[in-house]
Amino acid sequence: MATPERIKAVAGRIVATKRSGAQVVAVVSAMGHTTDELIALARQVHPAPPRRELDMLLATGEQASCALLAMAIDALGEAAVSLTGPQGGIITDNVHTRAKILRVDPSRVRRELAQGKIVIVAGFQGMSRDEEDITTLGRGGSDTTAVALAAALEADICEIYTDVEGVFTADPRVVPTARKLRDISYGEMLEMASLGAVVLQPRSVEVAAQHGVTIHVRSSFSDREGTYVKGEKTMERDMVVVGVAHDTNVAKVVVIDVPDRPGVAYRLFSALAAEQINVDMIVQSTKRENRTDLLFTVTRDDLPKTLEVTERVARELGATGVLHATDVGKVSIVGAGMMSNPGVAARMFRALAEHGINIQVISTSEIKVSCLIALDAVPTAVRAIHEAFGLGETQTAGVAAGRPAHAD
Repeated sequence: MATPERIKAVAGRIVATKRSGAQVVAVVSAMGHTTDELIALARQVHPAPPRRELDMLLATGEQASCALLAMAIDALGEAAVSLTGPQGGIITDNVHTRAKILRVDPSRVRRELAQGKIVIVAGFQGMSRDEEDITTLGRGGSDTTAVALAAALEADICEIYTDVEGVFTADPRVVPTARKLRDISYGEMLEMASLGAVVLQPRSVEVAAQHGVTIHVRSSFSDREGTYVKGEKTMERDMVVVGVAHDTNVAKVVVIDVPDRPGVAYRLFSALAAEQINVDMIVQSTKRENRTDLLFTVTRDDLPKTLEVTERVARELGATGVLHATDVGKVSIVGAGMMSNPGVAARMFRALAEHGINIQVISTSEIKVSCLIALDAVPTAVRAIHEAFGLGETQTAGVAAGRPAHAD
């Protein structure tokens, strides 16, 4: 959707789908870097724009896209109607710039479809339940809009078009031998998305899992089949690790010499939660009797507000001080097969050790292991781990129970 030519190409694909016999609802994002440009424009008139007014401004980007796409479809001889998020029935909570979809009323969309129209809905936006204000859903919110609409309409499938051909075992820009997956489970995709794989917005995967919506991740630039995200994988079941994710939008915060007593962690993290700040990795280490250091990570975008809150709480708790760093990144392995195969984490750690990469923090779940490392070591780490688990096109396609799996 970045240029008029791309909008025409999208229109052509939508029209072809309609003429194949399907009813089509399309959800669109803003053109190119429109959202960033609007944010920059807002900050030229106010250093910290009110979030309600920022939502009013940012929503115009998607509204322009859906109107232009409807025009392009009309030029190809098919009837189309563009709808804002609120017109499309997207009802959210009242949190501006990071709203969550509470429900979808698809009645207007169904009426338009019944008239034979192609429906174009502006993604990334909705209407708050209480104030009836325009809200936006945060970065990647159009993915969530699309999946939520697909669930409400009981669609056969939700196709997400992006600039890559599917979900890969690692970022192909970092690992040239990264391999496209035929399918991936909701749980694995959610971990990959949450850990830095930007092909899908994590909340869109959560909604898909909750409602059983199959997502087909495809390229906007080709007709080739992409990757299916669904409840149960039908292929590559023997892969212990399905992919390596990395995230460079990370900041580390350390609260020094915190009193080691009940309620301290609650005081800090409840204050951060009240400001809608998501905390990722958390490590507490005892230095001496009754004192401890508390380390955690947030996104760099949230760092200024995080420091403001953390420094205030640290003073209230009697901590010595607060340190932070942005020269860190996170690398992670993901795979449902890790639950039943010991030694997976050790293999990851060995790959990092062999390349002289120090691990600062480790975080685990049943299907992922994440390590916080130096920022400049991230590309090397991703390639080393990817090779260690045999995930590349020129390698065996995974490792199961310590033995190479079948080739792709």
